Amino acid sequence: MYDCKDAGKRMYEFAGKIFPYFRSLTGDGVRKTLDAIEEDLSVKLNRYEIPTGTQVFDWTIPREWVIRQAYIENEAGEHIIDIKDHNLHVLGYSTPVDEWVSLDELKEHVYTEPGQKHVIPYVTSYYKERYGFCMSQDQLDSLPEGRYHMFIDSELINGSLTLADTVIPGRLDREILFSSYFCHPSMADNECSGLSLMRELINYVSSLKDRKYTYRFVFNPETIGSVTYLSINDNLKKFKEKLKAGFVLSCVGDDNAYSMIESRYSDTVADRLLKKALSGKENLTIYNFSQRGSDERQYNAPGVELPVVCFCRSKFGLFPEYHTSDDNMDFVSPEGFAGSFGVMKNVIDTLESSCYYRINVLCEPQLGKRGLYSTISRKGIYDKILVQRDVITYCDGKNSIEDLSERIGVPVSHIEEIIDELKGAGLLDEV
Repeated sequence: MYDCKDAGKRMYEFAGKIFPYFRSLTGDGVRKTLDAIEEDLSVKLNRYEIPTGTQVFDWTIPREWVIRQAYIENEAGEHIIDIKDHNLHVLGYSTPVDEWVSLDELKEHVYTEPGQKHVIPYVTSYYKERYGFCMSQDQLDSLPEGRYHMFIDSELINGSLTLADTVIPGRLDREILFSSYFCHPSMADNECSGLSLMRELINYVSSLKDRKYTYRFVFNPETIGSVTYLSINDNLKKFKEKLKAGFVLSCVGDDNAYSMIESRYSDTVADRLLKKALSGKENLTIYNFSQRGSDERQYNAPGVELPVVCFCRSKFGLFPEYHTSDDNMDFVSPEGFAGSFGVMKNVIDTLESSCYYRINVLCEPQLGKRGLYSTISRKGIYDKILVQRDVITYCDGKNSIEDLSERIGVPVSHIEEIIDELKGAGLLDEV
């Protein structure tokens, strides 16, 4: 028995472990995070290092950022901010600087969140070279006139962008995808939670005996990482052939809400599975694809068009702690993690227990010659015939027995009876 409450505690503890790591789009913070994920994991991760300058569809792998130190010092030699105290204090991908400036000049290179004066904002400049610092608006307002030393010891080198995946095989080569990202420093819900849930799901799937589906877990920096993953090793072609359903996991550690972002046309197996798993949850919001924001964007892009949705607790961008220092370990909880694990466990259990069928003749099959269509017309007979026809219509490989019951509006037991009759007549293939 895999206990959700215990899983929630493990995920919370793991999120706390990786929370302090200095992650960015590239670099050793990412590799250190993968090392931690792999500790005591039931499977090995496959790692990919994609060199700087590599073309990945319309994107180019940037230079790798190496950051050693960053602080602002006053004339008394006191560090008023330092990344040793909080790694949000430096603008992500900052170039080096070593200058003494006036307070007004300093303010030109400091980013704050004026609407939330007590927080340190998370700010990056991945694709344009600049330097900068981040602090709370309250702290900036408190600085006296004087001269300040801006110091950043960093460099942009020809390195690589790091990705990782693992594939857990099942009886079928049809795949279920779980995807999350590692590119944010010190944000518990918006970064550590998805990785923690992925890690727990890997161990859960590994514990299942006689798995039906093959499960693929992908770890990557957001946006360019999913673009890169789709572009290498014929992954896009493989996904188009084999992917049954996919789930991007983002902001899954708090306990304030449940959310999902639908696929582009809201018509995939992943949409139906996640909606079913979330049915009855309090404070649930289902967002359409126009409100996308994480890697579901890439998986659903025109020409890619994979059956992928996004699962969150509080949706990214909509909670005040998002991309600030308030997204800390106090914002997430073991209970929030346990709820998210329960939703994804429900999805996996439904997939593993459900059967999907496809009718194997073109147009409607002739039921009479198979003894499945009554030769007597009387009241009551036609109702069953209509249900038979509906089952046949929606046996297209996309609907489980539970889906058919919900779509047609008759009990599962009636659907199972009709499925058994059609299988007995050789009209259905299990897919």
